[in-house]
Amino acid sequence: MAMTETAPRRRSAPVTSRQLAALRGNTFGALAMLIVQFAIGIVVNLYAAIPAKDKGSGIVGAIGRALTNGPASLATHAGLGLLIVLVAIALLVRSIVARHTASIVLSAIGLAAIVSAALNGARFVADGGPANASLAMALSTALAMLCYAIGLLLLGFSRPSSS
Repeated sequence: MAMTETAPRRRSAPVTSRQLAALRGNTFGALAMLIVQFAIGIVVNLYAAIPAKDKGSGIVGAIGRALTNGPASLATHAGLGLLIVLVAIALLVRSIVARHTASIVLSAIGLAAIVSAALNGARFVADGGPANASLAMALSTALAMLCYAIGLLLLGFSRPSSS
């Protein structure tokens, strides 16, 4: 019977208390921003009129027009959305640097959901406010919020390394 050599398992570097605190702070910040964004999105959906000239403007054009020519609530919603994308990217990078597997997975899913919400938001503006774009935007945002809430829960159970 031949003996097989197994490669030693590489252990990831332990997460420091500073890294955990930064991950918790970033995760909470992203979640809080998404909750505010969700509320502004409801206001936009119910009360803001999408300018007719925005219809058919394409995704990039829709974002630009929302920021510059839209009602204040729409411009705020679009601007905060772009900021949330940056925060989500920063959280994913920080999770990777810390090598915190749960945070990496959840922040990657959260980022994908945020990008989906942003694309559907641009489609909402470009296509004149279809209900399916609004629903996709809301459900994507809810998924991102769920990811970050679970991330906070799991980070609460994480303990820093003793070194």
